[in-house]
Amino acid sequence: MAAYAAILAAGSAGAADAPGATLYRHASLIDGTGAPARGGMSVLVEGERIKAVAPDAELALPAGAKVVDLTGKYLAPGLIDSHEHLATPPNRRAAEANMRRDLYGGVTAIRDMADDLRSVAELARESRAAEVPGPDIFYAALMAGPSFFVDPRTHAANFGVEPGHAPWMQAIDAGTDVRNAVTLAKGTSATAIKIYANLPPDLVKKIAAEAHRQGMVVWTHSAIFPTTPAQVLDAHPDVISHTCYMAYQVVGVPASYQARVPVDPKSMIGGDNPVMAGLFARMKAQGTLLDPTLRVYAEDAERFARNPKGRPPLCSLDLAAALTRQAFRAGVPLSTGTDGIAPASDPWPTVYDEISLLVSKAGLTPAQAIHAATEVGARAAAQSVDMGTVAPGKLANLIVFSRDPTANIENLKSLETTIKRGRAYPRAEFKPPTEQELRDAP
Repeated sequence: MAAYAAILAAGSAGAADAPGATLYRHASLIDGTGAPARGGMSVLVEGERIKAVAPDAELALPAGAKVVDLTGKYLAPGLIDSHEHLATPPNRRAAEANMRRDLYGGVTAIRDMADDLRSVAELARESRAAEVPGPDIFYAALMAGPSFFVDPRTHAANFGVEPGHAPWMQAIDAGTDVRNAVTLAKGTSATAIKIYANLPPDLVKKIAAEAHRQGMVVWTHSAIFPTTPAQVLDAHPDVISHTCYMAYQVVGVPASYQARVPVDPKSMIGGDNPVMAGLFARMKAQGTLLDPTLRVYAEDAERFARNPKGRPPLCSLDLAAALTRQAFRAGVPLSTGTDGIAPASDPWPTVYDEISLLVSKAGLTPAQAIHAATEVGARAAAQSVDMGTVAPGKLANLIVFSRDPTANIENLKSLETTIKRGRAYPRAEFKPPTEQELRDAP
């Protein structure tokens, strides 16, 4: 009983240490909605949440509140990386180092897109409780056809369990009780079902419908092999990932994930492709978001340049950017997912690369790219009630810059402070990840 009383006392002390009231004054506010920055704004934070947002003259200082003067500085919502992998295979030291880099670089939430959820769930709990510095984590349980589970990554993420038979990574076929499978996945505390590969259209639709019925969101690849992008959209996913997989609608979808081939870009660069236009129109009408992952294609090109004898990239960055640009012009909301971890030599989160590519390659303005990384990112993670914009009632997930990132996207690197759930993490206190920490990172 004495030990239990000590645990309760420690919990009470932690609650007492929660942030009090803080008034951020005289900021130029980038609120995440896509609206221009507004000067002379104040944001009142009480505990974890934003209490009020108003011009300086309209917001009085509550008794006992701390004041932070942001004269000459820019205040924006925390950034959201909508595609990370923290635990394939699990490596706590590497994951925590990358989470630390994310948080001190302004990333306050991420979507983990299917890993060993035994590890991810604990990382999510620790980050949520501020026991380790890191973003909030919202994660997916994966479903794919049985033939996908020869992939070595599934063995790495299912240690001790036969691949395809864990609640967080399930093999689905015509004989599967899909209702039970989704229930098992939901029991992992996953936000979403990620529908991955090697499934026919009828099963993709069945999984998506059951996930939605049970209150989960649906994240998919944009082609599920042999299910085409158009057939994926028939299932009404909430978010689809990887722009270039959509090009298989034009050139033909391989029979399986393992049979993927490079995409010939000839019919899709130099003007809007009419087949792609039809897909993007459907996405806009359905409210399906696109997670382009341009950084993946840039990374693949760099890897192939270092080793031309290796497997060529499935898609060029130019094609991925052209299709992403067409999607954006068609009104498809874009998020900012990275699907990769930067080396220890990079002090900034990988989401900076994705945001920069949306500007330099896909034609978004800096303000539009920041909107993709904030309000749209929150929608991608199914968390728009709590984050993505600076508004009363939302979590106090904020970032402070000394220079205007909407004027030049490189000004993201003028970040001074991240505020996550009301707690401040000054950039000056950041300890970059080491090579040793990131060794064997996912």
